[in-house]
Amino acid sequence: MVPRVEVRNLTKTFPGVRALDDVSMTVEAGEIRALLGENGAGKSTLGKIVAGVYSRTAGAVLFDGAEVGDIDERAAGDLGIGIVHQEGSLVPQLSVAENIFAGRQPTKWLGQVDKQVMRDRAAALIAELGVAIDPTLKVASLSPAQAQIIEIAKALSRDLRVLILDEPTAALTLTETEKLFEVVRKLAANGVSIIYVSHRLAEIFALCDSVTVLKDGKFAGMRRVAETSTDELIRLMVGREVHIKRDGAARRVGDIVLEATNVGAPPFVRSASMTVRAGEIVCLAGLIGAGRTEFCETIFGARRRRSGDISIGGRPFDPTGPWDGKAAGIGMVPEDRKRSGLFPAMDVVSNISATVMRKVSTGARYSQRKADALASAFVDELRIATPSIRQLVGNLSGGNQQKVLLAKWLAVEPRLLIVDEPTRGVDVGARSEIYRLLRALAARGVALVVVSSDLPEVLALADRIIVMAEGNTVGELPGDTATEEQVLRLATKYTASVAEARRDAAAAEV
Repeated sequence: MVPRVEVRNLTKTFPGVRALDDVSMTVEAGEIRALLGENGAGKSTLGKIVAGVYSRTAGAVLFDGAEVGDIDERAAGDLGIGIVHQEGSLVPQLSVAENIFAGRQPTKWLGQVDKQVMRDRAAALIAELGVAIDPTLKVASLSPAQAQIIEIAKALSRDLRVLILDEPTAALTLTETEKLFEVVRKLAANGVSIIYVSHRLAEIFALCDSVTVLKDGKFAGMRRVAETSTDELIRLMVGREVHIKRDGAARRVGDIVLEATNVGAPPFVRSASMTVRAGEIVCLAGLIGAGRTEFCETIFGARRRRSGDISIGGRPFDPTGPWDGKAAGIGMVPEDRKRSGLFPAMDVVSNISATVMRKVSTGARYSQRKADALASAFVDELRIATPSIRQLVGNLSGGNQQKVLLAKWLAVEPRLLIVDEPTRGVDVGARSEIYRLLRALAARGVALVVVSSDLPEVLALADRIIVMAEGNTVGELPGDTATEEQVLRLATKYTASVAEARRDAAAAEV
């Protein structure tokens, strides 16, 4: 049989970087093929070439046996090739429905856009993914997880023959991930070829038929998933052993650093409570929309608290903005590093020193020498892979961007560090490094709050797990004995009971 997709000797060069070097791969109709590799291995580049986002420097792409020339994303879509981008491609100012059907809006007989039909179709696609998002909402108002759902719905709105998914579950919880897997399996059963880019090895073994491994832009191997192992794939990808399980080390826990009691910041946070001690890692778990990020933003001062109490180091804390959080010794690493955390068009030095201008100044004058010394120290300590501290952050791999973001807030020397989705879009090697850094910070006495939708990550890191649902804290579990099932049971039981109560109230009104 002729493969649905074939890439032959594919090479792609950017200024100063060879992202792909003579890579070949085939994907059959109905096959789910994983693309695996460290950050910067060339996975996203390969997917974007197939989808018409990038042109190739050399090599060929064949679709059903016919060579495809230089095409753009629209032409690829006409061929039945869809892509869900890792970094997002939505227009914030447009509605959910307008983004899903951009350039392909259903029309009435006079050529006017049929907005109702467009909204109904958008709602049906979103429902297929197991969530409820109003199709009339502006994308700018969505959380990163909700935006990811819309990216997937946008791809599913086409008549697909090939679907490229680039880290599609990076912002999704286990429940949303399982729903996505159901959709992907159904597409594959109907003959759609899936190219699935992910750093999460468990997903590859749960979903994929085969896996192609890239390393430093080159082909490193292909395996049938049923005939390989996690350790073999990691060795192909990284070239060394990597451990991401609990370290088992005992840490000394000190006094209470953060105490939040019945905090409310409507509409996302209703009544949330949490205590965190020096040297402790507390993980916040829950489903999309549970209010975890918003709770942390309220503690930091980025969102206004309307009820409840917060104290830092035993003193009442009522921030009016993030500047108050920073002044109180709180650092917050946001979920979306490119939109909210980093300056991609600026270099490593400028990003790291941005939060500590006084530290890198002499009087009122900025000191390049001090800024360079600070950046160099963090590059060494955090093992940031960069050719120079003058490198633009946007040119670094995702894992190294995340380390720069951590450095930016570690420079503040926080007593409390909030880290939202610390390994989103990060490969297994960089993930292990970030875990090491977080554990080292706790060992130094920093109080850590980690928000994560990755339950294995929560179980690997947490001293205590606090579960949130519907803007409330609904339970607490010890990190060393908790299971994924226990976390999900707490999250979903409360959500289901709230939904049932709302249905009963609506029925009573009728």
